[in-house]
Amino acid sequence: MAVMTMIEALNSALDTVMARDPKVLTFGEDVGYFGGVFRVTENLQKKYGAQRCFDTPINETGIAGVAIGMAVYGLRPVIEIQFADYMYPAYDQLVSEAARIRHRSAGDFAVPLTVRMPYGGGIFGGQTHSQSPEALFTHVSGLKTVVPSTPYDAKGLLIAAIEDDDPVIFLEPKRVYNGPFDGRRDAPIQPWTKHPASEVPEEYFSIPLGKASIAREGEACTVLAYGTMVHVALAAAEDAGIDAEVIDLRTLIPVDIEAIVASVAKTGRCVIVHEATRTSGYGAELAALVQEHCFYHLEAPIARVTGYDTPYPHALEWEYFPNPPRIGAAMRAVMEA
Repeated sequence: MAVMTMIEALNSALDTVMARDPKVLTFGEDVGYFGGVFRVTENLQKKYGAQRCFDTPINETGIAGVAIGMAVYGLRPVIEIQFADYMYPAYDQLVSEAARIRHRSAGDFAVPLTVRMPYGGGIFGGQTHSQSPEALFTHVSGLKTVVPSTPYDAKGLLIAAIEDDDPVIFLEPKRVYNGPFDGRRDAPIQPWTKHPASEVPEEYFSIPLGKASIAREGEACTVLAYGTMVHVALAAAEDAGIDAEVIDLRTLIPVDIEAIVASVAKTGRCVIVHEATRTSGYGAELAALVQEHCFYHLEAPIARVTGYDTPYPHALEWEYFPNPPRIGAAMRAVMEA
């Protein structure tokens, strides 16, 4: 075991799979020589050469298209879209090609492609560096979507994603890149500031996609969250003094419906938290699933705590974010209903 930040854990995952499998390669803007803008690919070009870790032009469509061709040919590319906000030019390639090739070819071809994207807010990145577009991917049949919240999960899930034979969207919450925080606004926000990190195995291990984890056990209500919002939900439960069970979904598609049902059946109440905008957000899908599977267990309406339906603000970032007071109020509301 070694103490790692999420950045270090992701780097360790890439190093581990590239050492085990010569078909794995990684590329993107500034990924090679510079080691990525967040240093996730640091030293990989030195270790594995410029044919397996290299830089590309500023062309997300081209990055995705080339990677899809490599994957169909039998390689296992891991591409980095420098910020999730930059993925829109590549969206057509991911949706129209990567997600459909297995079905369009009747199973003759697969696309073992992993698309890494730093995503979400919390570092004052502004409108074009802070978006949370997970719902755009979870809507697409043929894509899997993963969002880790801890360094340990980041390494295990990234290895599983790379080894998966279908395309995986791997969203990395920038707010916890350098270690966990206490979920509150007054915590340090600079992405380059070191926070307490987690113990992560240095050797190979993987976490199966589609398996949630219980971040906090409780009996009073269930809170469904992922990524940065797991930490905020934990802070909210502590501040509100409510015996809430916090479920870290980890994988959005496929989602661990068994874990969700088991928790909501136990508590009878459900609060859903995500930082993306509310309308048509992934929380709406979660609410529908809870309604369909847990209707007779529910003691109160399902509550959602989300980002607002506005363009992402800069100076007012922490007012936009779901925060412990907002989540605490939602928990109290479902408890009192």
